[in-house]
Amino acid sequence: MEKVVITGLGVISPLGNRVDAFWEGLTSGKSGISLIDSFDTAGHKTKIAGSVRDFDAEGMFGRKEARRMDRFSQFALAAAEQAWEDAGLQQDQVDRERIGVYVGSGIGGVGTLLEQNAVLQNRGPDRVSPLLVPMMIPNMAAAMISIKYGAHGPTMAPVTACSIGNTAIGEAFRLIKMGVVDVVFAGGSEAAITEVSLAGFGNATALSSRNDDPKRASRPFDAGRDGFVMAEGAGILILESLSHAKRRGARIYAEVIGYGASSDAYHMVATHPEGYGPYLAMKGALQEAGIQPEEVDLISAHATSTEIGDRSETVAIKRVFGDKAPHIPVTANKSMTGHMLGASGGVEAIALAKSLQEGIIPPTINLDVPDPLCDLDYVPNHARRAGITIGISNSFGFGGHNAVIVLKKYQNE
Repeated sequence: MEKVVITGLGVISPLGNRVDAFWEGLTSGKSGISLIDSFDTAGHKTKIAGSVRDFDAEGMFGRKEARRMDRFSQFALAAAEQAWEDAGLQQDQVDRERIGVYVGSGIGGVGTLLEQNAVLQNRGPDRVSPLLVPMMIPNMAAAMISIKYGAHGPTMAPVTACSIGNTAIGEAFRLIKMGVVDVVFAGGSEAAITEVSLAGFGNATALSSRNDDPKRASRPFDAGRDGFVMAEGAGILILESLSHAKRRGARIYAEVIGYGASSDAYHMVATHPEGYGPYLAMKGALQEAGIQPEEVDLISAHATSTEIGDRSETVAIKRVFGDKAPHIPVTANKSMTGHMLGASGGVEAIALAKSLQEGIIPPTINLDVPDPLCDLDYVPNHARRAGITIGISNSFGFGGHNAVIVLKKYQNE
């Protein structure tokens, strides 16, 4: 079996559109949440989100090409280009039949769909863009990356709601582990800050309405939380077989050593109150990694800032880690980025890889008065330096989809 390592990182996020800016924001406890200004929020209960700023798609791709991609595909391709460049890969030095792309999106091109529906209603069917369907479908981000890099290996767009990024990374890890390919782009992308998405999540009472204080609205594990904050962006990683990476002298961020997936089999949107699905996914990931719970130094929590979600994840962590649970640092990136939906897993995997590399744990900001039922070490409000060798990242999604990955600090062999 091949060992699998991470050699490239790319991110588009509310904290910045390069990995260095994102990481600096994360470790300094900066919030990327602000008032929505891309459409009129009058009538909406929630008026805040984690919006991507200063993203110039036309400057990156040219006007014609940019207009042929929905925003979620633009984010994904931009993050993929960063990751490829960061990995130092050259197209003429890689067997293109052994490059895969596992990049998904939860909602896909909802912005394009809404735009073209308005065209249909106002100007008639003859004016609807012939590119509506290819721009809208969730697999198009993966397709655009494949086309850009001539990646002829397996291409997949997993749709497991907010666990997409970890599903993509985990399945890509196994693909490389089995020797099917050498390199995979893996992660997720989302651009769903639209009027209809905001209304739908809002009417489901899932969103925070702390509109007068956006930067303090996302507050996982805090007793005063009132819902999650929707966000957008992309997180793409280059996964590579260790043998391939070593042959070309690549820099390695971390090793992927385990993946666990499960289903709550419980409810359309609510997490199992006892965290049974998350427990199974964490347990499975540790088993595949061949490690004991006491070897884990850091947990990157899904932690969306909802009452039942935060509590059930805490219960699951306690069930997996037992007496050690109170002593493992647990960080919640969404306190700063907001909930990037299908992009979350990829972005949080990047943060975990950086933590392992640099020995810094990002904080969980806005944790002022902990929920009494959330009583672990959530690294409140300030980053922490620590010796970290192994970390896990949790991602859970609507429908009860759970995916957990295990990363290990890379030691030169």
